[in-house]
Amino acid sequence: MFLRKGISNGRAYLSIVHGYRDPVTKKVKHKTIKSLGYLDDLKKSYPDPVAHFKAVVAEMNKMQALENQPVEFSIDPNEVLVDSEVNRKNIGYAALSKLYHELGLHRFFSNHSRSFKSKFNTNNIMKLLIYSRVLFPASKKKTYEQKGRYFENSDFSLDDVYRCLSQVITFKDKLQIHLHRQMKEKYGRSTELVYYDVTNYYFEIDEQDELRKNGVSKEHRPDPIVQMGLLMDTKGIPIMYDLFPGNTNDCLTLMPILDQAKKDYEIGRTIVVADKGINTADNIAISLAKGDGYIYSQTVRGANRELKSYVLDPSGYRQRRDGFKIKSRLYPREIAVSNAKGGRTRIRIDEKQVVFYSPDYDRKAKADREPALLKARDLVKNPARYNRAIAYGAAKYVKNLVFDPKTGEVMPTKQRPVLDEARLREEEKFDGYYAIVTSEWRKTDEEIIDIYRGLWRIEEAFRVTKSDIEARPVFLSRIDRIKAHFLICYVALIIARLLALNLENKYSIARIAESLNKASGSLLEDNWYVFNHTDEITEAIKKKMGVDLNRKYLKLGEIKKMMGATKKN
Repeated sequence: MFLRKGISNGRAYLSIVHGYRDPVTKKVKHKTIKSLGYLDDLKKSYPDPVAHFKAVVAEMNKMQALENQPVEFSIDPNEVLVDSEVNRKNIGYAALSKLYHELGLHRFFSNHSRSFKSKFNTNNIMKLLIYSRVLFPASKKKTYEQKGRYFENSDFSLDDVYRCLSQVITFKDKLQIHLHRQMKEKYGRSTELVYYDVTNYYFEIDEQDELRKNGVSKEHRPDPIVQMGLLMDTKGIPIMYDLFPGNTNDCLTLMPILDQAKKDYEIGRTIVVADKGINTADNIAISLAKGDGYIYSQTVRGANRELKSYVLDPSGYRQRRDGFKIKSRLYPREIAVSNAKGGRTRIRIDEKQVVFYSPDYDRKAKADREPALLKARDLVKNPARYNRAIAYGAAKYVKNLVFDPKTGEVMPTKQRPVLDEARLREEEKFDGYYAIVTSEWRKTDEEIIDIYRGLWRIEEAFRVTKSDIEARPVFLSRIDRIKAHFLICYVALIIARLLALNLENKYSIARIAESLNKASGSLLEDNWYVFNHTDEITEAIKKKMGVDLNRKYLKLGEIKKMMGATKKN
C-alpha cells in the first residue's frame, strides 16, 4: 500500500491505495483502500498530512505483513468472469514439487537440455507433464490447455511441449540412473532383492510399426501393443524399465534389463523375484551362471507329473493357522537350455521347491473360475451366439467345440458341445495350491513365501500406471514421443510411490491423488485465494513432509513462498 496524492476538482487529494499484480493479465492494478480527503482540509488537523499518512501507511503495511492479521477488501457484485480466465488453481501439487526437487529433477533437466539450446524451459514443461500425470492425467494437448491451474511459469507453447518430448527421450537412460542414485543416497535403496514383471499397453491403431506390434495382450485386446519390463526394489519404488516390441515374449525381456542394471547401476548379486511367465530354463541358467539367484512361481496345473504328485501328496505338510499348510524339499532337476548351435543342452540344477495350500487361494480360484463356467454352460446351450473371441476363457471347459479358422464362428459338428467335466475336476484338485522354486535354499519356507508375496507391489505399480496415471490410451503417433510419454509415466510413478512411502503407505496412490486434486483454491480478490479442502491425507502431508495444505486463505505471495520452499534442494 502507498499514499497517493492526486488532483480532484483542482485541489490536491490524498488516498491510501493498494497496488497488486493481476494473476491473469500480469499487469499492475490499483485499488483505493481509503479516501482521506483534500490536502488543504487535512492541514487543519495535521501539521504535515503527507508525512503523517505516510507513517500510517507504513504501519498498515507492517501489520499486514504479520501472519494471521485480518484483511479487509471489497467485492464488486457486478463483476463478471472473463473467458479463458483461470480463477481456480491447484495447490496440492506442492507435495509433488517437494519430491520432484528432492530428487534433483530440476537440476537434471536444466543441465541435460542445455546442449539443445532450446528457446523453451525443459524443466518447466516436465514439471507440468509429471505433476499432471499424477493429478490430472490427460492428453498432452489437454494438459497444456490446463497449465494455468498451477502457480508455475508456463511461458511455452504446445509445440514446445511436443519438441520437449523428442528432447527428453534422448537422455532416458541417464535419467533413470540419476533417479537410482538419488534413491540410494536419500532412501538407502537396497538392490540385493529385486522384483521383476512385464505388462503391455495397447494402441488403437490399424497398422503395426517397429514398436507397436501384435502380441499377447494382458487385456485380451486385438490391438497392437508395447511391452514394458519393470524392475522394482523392496520398498516398491521402480529401479528401471524398458520398452520392447509388442511381439516380444515376456521371458525374453528380463536379461536385457538385468544386464543393463548390473552394468550401469552398480548392482551386485541379486535375487530376482518374478512370476511364472519369467520362469524359463534359460533365465534360470543365466542367473546361476552370473552368480545371481531367483525366486519364481511355478505353475502347478501345468507342471510335470512328478511335481503334481508331490503337491497332492498329503505327507510332509506342516499345518498352520486357518487351514494353511506348507512343505518344501531340495530337489535336483534337469532343465534344457539354449546352446550356441541353436539347440538345447540339458543341465542339472539344485533348487528348493516350496509348496503350500491356502484356503483363501482355494476360494479365490473357484470365484475366478465361476464367470468362465457360467459362460461355458451357456455356450453349451447356445453355441450359435458365440465366436472365438466371445468364448475366450470359457471354451477350454467345453468339448466338441470347433471354430471356423477364418470367421471364428462356432461350426456345427456331429457331436454337440458338452461341458468337459473331467477337465473341470482335474483343475479343481489344485485349487488353493501354489508352488515356488528358488535357488535360495538356505532361506526358510516362510522367508521364501514372504519375499514372493512382495511381488504384489509391482503388480500394483502396473495397475497404477494404467488406472491412476492413465498411461494408456496414448494420444501420440511418433515413436520418440510415445517413448517419452512412458518415461513421464515412469517418473510420475516414482514420485507417487515415494509420496505414499512418505505417508507410511497408509493410503493408496488413488486416494492421495484425489486429495491433492481437491486441494485447489479460487481467486477471491486482490491476489487472495480461498481454499476449501482438508482431510487426513493433507494433515499427514503437513506432519510428515512439512507442506501445509490446510490454510483456508492465502495470498499469492504466500503461495509462491510456500512453493519456493518445496524447491530448496
